[in-house]
Parts: sequence; C-alpha cells; structure tokens
Amino acid sequence: MRANFVACLAAAVLLGAGGTMASAQVATDRPPVVAEAAKVRVDAITVHSPSVAGNLEGNPADREVYVVLPPSYDKEPARRYPVVYALHGYFIGAKQWMGEVHMPQTAEGAFANGTPEMIVVFPDSKTRHLGSLYASGVTVGDFENFIAKDLIAHIDANYRTIARPSSRGLVGHSMGGYGATRIGIKHANKFGALYVMSPGGLTPGGFGGAPNPEAMARLETIETLEDLDKLEGIQRGPLAVAAAFSPNPNKPPLFLDLPYAQGELRPDILAKWHANAPLAFIDQYISGLRGYRAIAIEIGDKDGPGTDPRALHEALNTYGIENTFTIYDGDHTNRLGFRMQDHVLPFFGRNLSFADE
Repeated sequence: MRANFVACLAAAVLLGAGGTMASAQVATDRPPVVAEAAKVRVDAITVHSPSVAGNLEGNPADREVYVVLPPSYDKEPARRYPVVYALHGYFIGAKQWMGEVHMPQTAEGAFANGTPEMIVVFPDSKTRHLGSLYASGVTVGDFENFIAKDLIAHIDANYRTIARPSSRGLVGHSMGGYGATRIGIKHANKFGALYVMSPGGLTPGGFGGAPNPEAMARLETIETLEDLDKLEGIQRGPLAVAAAFSPNPNKPPLFLDLPYAQGELRPDILAKWHANAPLAFIDQYISGLRGYRAIAIEIGDKDGPGTDPRALHEALNTYGIENTFTIYDGDHTNRLGFRMQDHVLPFFGRNLSFADE
C-alpha cells in the first residue's frame, strides 16, 4: 500500500500491508516441510451465489472456491469433518491467498503434527474494485451472505461435513480479518470458533477517517467504465469501500457515492462508512458472541498501526466474552504460513466439535 492511498483511506491497512502492499500476491516465509506428512486433496469448484447475483457492478455470482480435503477423506467414506472457512484480503483472490499461507503444505503439516483433520474452504470474493469487504449491498453484491448462507449450504450439501455451528470455524486476514469480524459478529449462530488475523477498519473512522480531497477529485472524474480502467489497481480502494458501504443505484456507471463531492465533505456518506465498523455495531450482537467456543485475535508486531485489533479484544473483554489477543514477531504478511500451520488450524482443532452426532 502506498502513502497516497493511506491518506485517501484512513486505516486502509485493511486493504493491504501497512505501507508496503504490492499489487499482487506477496512473498511469505514458508514453513519447513513436515517429513512424511500425508497429502491432502484440493478441489477447485464453482459455487453459485444467489446472494451475489444481480449486483450492479456485474460481479459474477458464480464464485471460485477451493476446498482442501484432509488425507483421510477419500480413505474413510463414512467419516464427516468440521469445516473452516478462510477469507482472503484485498487485491488478491482465493488462489493467491492459498499461496500466501502455503496451502496445502501447511494443512498437511498441521495434520501431521497432531491437529485433528478438518476441511478448509477458500472462497473468492474479489470484485471489480478488487475486494468486496464482505459487505452486503446492491452495488457490490451480498458477499456477507455468500459466505454465511450460500457457501455453507453448498459445502454442507456436497461434502461430508459435520453440518452444525459447533463444527464450523471462520478465519480471515487483512480485509478478510475485517470480513471474519463482521460476519462472525452478525452471524455468530453459524460458527463455533472465530480467528481474526491482522484486520483493519474495525473502529468508526477506520474507513475514510480523513479522505484525501485530491484523490477524491480524481475519482469524481470517472464518467465511463473506460475511465475506470485507466486507474491503477491501488487507486480503487476508496471505490471498493464506497461500493460496499455507500451504494447509489441511481448513479451509473459506478453506482456509488464518495464522501467528497466538488471538494466538499459529505458527512452523510462518511457516516455510512463509519457505521460499517464492527465496533460500531458489536453491542447489538453480544448475545450471539457469547455462544462461541473460542475467539482468537492476532497481529504482527511490525504490522501497520491501522490494523491493530486491540479495540476488538477490549470490547469483548468489556462484556466478559473470553478471547485471546496475540502479538507475534512479524509484519502484515511474512509469517502467514507459520501462523496457519502452527496456530490457526491447531486453534480450530482444539475448539471445534469433531463428534458426528
């Protein structure tokens, strides 16, 4: 992520890597291969999402999804498994996210090291503006319910899952960390354990707390989709947020409102952005959050300041909801493979129900 984008979108570390985001998959440290680890199987499938269908941006309702099946899946045809849904960050899709966490190697390593076997699902939520923010609206589409409703239904119908909340986990990183928090709060009845990795945008003001008027003026000049195509990918961050949080079905071709118009701040639009911060609405969902078996929150000590999820940890503590908060040695992305193998999957191995009742 570049400095001008940070100025345009306060706490936009959600959309990248604390001042250093690249425009594609980033290189991350690879854990050592665990000797003689049994191989998993990866299914590349397409899931149709009625929730996403009909969006004004034209984001496809047929979504790419990767399903990581444990070593015993084909050998034990009567066995059922818990499922973990893993949400990717901004700028990348599910395939790139798998590369950043070194999947399937890290699943194989975790299972070989004693983590109980589970299914891990990587859905793709990349959009015209490079990220859905896992939001729900007519412009971007309802990606919140793509995850919480359509995807779960498809996986339960087509794979041998233990189809109940106590056997489902949700994890996400960066924009996916925001998505896991948003969906995990609002749809707590669908999941048994929640893991939030280096999120952004959790607090009011986390999106567009100080939008840059010059950058907004540049975006205001877009009158056609051809104009849009001239933007560098990184410049679409504010458009992604606007498409998600301030849609306008009567304003083609982008069908969104920006928080600046003719150089003037629009407090009503900025208020919509702020209202989508999980810590702005968490108080309305406390009873559901009490149902989680476990909640984990983490961030690298060299990550950007806008991603610090300490406020989420403190909000849960205020209500007496048990959770763990970890600061580890690493930046926004470099330790993702190690975190997935040694912490994320073992966390779900400890906290999901593996009993097929």
